[in-house]
Amino acid sequence: MPSTGSHRRGQYVRDAVLDAAFDELTDHGVAGATVSGVARRSGVHETTIYRRWTTRENLLVDAMLRRGAEAIPDPDTGSTRGDLLAVARALVAYLNSPGGRAVLHAAMLSADDDYNEARQAFWSARYEALAPVAERAIARGDLRPGIDVRLLEEMLAAPLYTRILLTGEPIDDDIAEHLVDLVIDGAARRD
Repeated sequence: MPSTGSHRRGQYVRDAVLDAAFDELTDHGVAGATVSGVARRSGVHETTIYRRWTTRENLLVDAMLRRGAEAIPDPDTGSTRGDLLAVARALVAYLNSPGGRAVLHAAMLSADDDYNEARQAFWSARYEALAPVAERAIARGDLRPGIDVRLLEEMLAAPLYTRILLTGEPIDDDIAEHLVDLVIDGAARRD
């Protein structure tokens, strides 16, 4: 059984490596982020990093998911609109940050590259993390039972990604509020 001290050391190493990996990704993009750069930043030997994450892609996905979970939490405000607005505003703030932009660009790598498995793992985990928001809304009776939760999440996030990646239009709290209202009106329960 591991001692409390070794558990704390293990968590410290994990935190240091994931913070360094996210910084490496932010500074150099997915193509330029290296395990040796993460090792230098974190003070953790490369072999230790590879032992825990096996591949650079696994490490980067883990770092992106961790930071995304911190930046875009699963809110429970007591109302569907409040929850979705909290998610949309957190997503806007995250995507307006250098780290959020780096993650978005990394997560959008072309489908015919070596990152397909990592990309799919990233997007699946992000959608799963926010599923409780929609599930609570369904339980409250605010959204129809059987609604496609992933599609609902995509409807909320995709316009923000479109503005950043395609049109270059700004994203702000106003757009977040408009999106939430459109999503709720389109997904409202019909009696």
